[in-house]
Amino acid sequence: MYGDRLPSLNPDLVIGCGDLPFDYLEYLVSRLDVPLLYVPGNHDASLVPPDMTWMPLRSVLPPPPGPQGCINIDGRVVDVRGLRIAGLGGSIRYKLGANQYTQGQMSRRALKLELRIRLNRLRGGRKLDVLVTHAPPYGFAEAVDSAHVGFVAFLRLIRNFHPLLAVHGHIHPYGRALPERRIQSTRVINAVPSRLIEI
Repeated sequence: MYGDRLPSLNPDLVIGCGDLPFDYLEYLVSRLDVPLLYVPGNHDASLVPPDMTWMPLRSVLPPPPGPQGCINIDGRVVDVRGLRIAGLGGSIRYKLGANQYTQGQMSRRALKLELRIRLNRLRGGRKLDVLVTHAPPYGFAEAVDSAHVGFVAFLRLIRNFHPLLAVHGHIHPYGRALPERRIQSTRVINAVPSRLIEI
């Protein structure tokens, strides 16, 4: 979404669920002037910082990888605009490339995130409000191939923390929006191609 209509949406924050060009995310954050949180998708470049040990001390450090002005929440828990939000990027591994994981690898990543959520809950007394992922929870998309079936670990996170909202990308419904689904009390929404969501 570009153009003059964009600011009229007046969002409190923007969430990117992966596979969006970084310059587009930078455009959104500069045009809307609200926090933009994102997770990487399987078509995004790796966001692991390069090894800088070989650089001379006087060298100018390059900017961190990823879109400037945006907040990468992959594997993190953040508090933004009164919401506690956690994210996990990537899809099922189906070829060589960045941001792709087996079910086991994502399960380990989700366990680390679960520990962070529990620690933040002890400190802040609040549970998780929004889970942002690139891939869907397992079985909650009309997947026609193994690359789009989603992750079992996301089901566990949702069932353990009951966020208000689980938003994902990765599933392209080609001309129609997938209906909102539910896992217990959690709304599960596919953000492709774009969605305006009220909480």
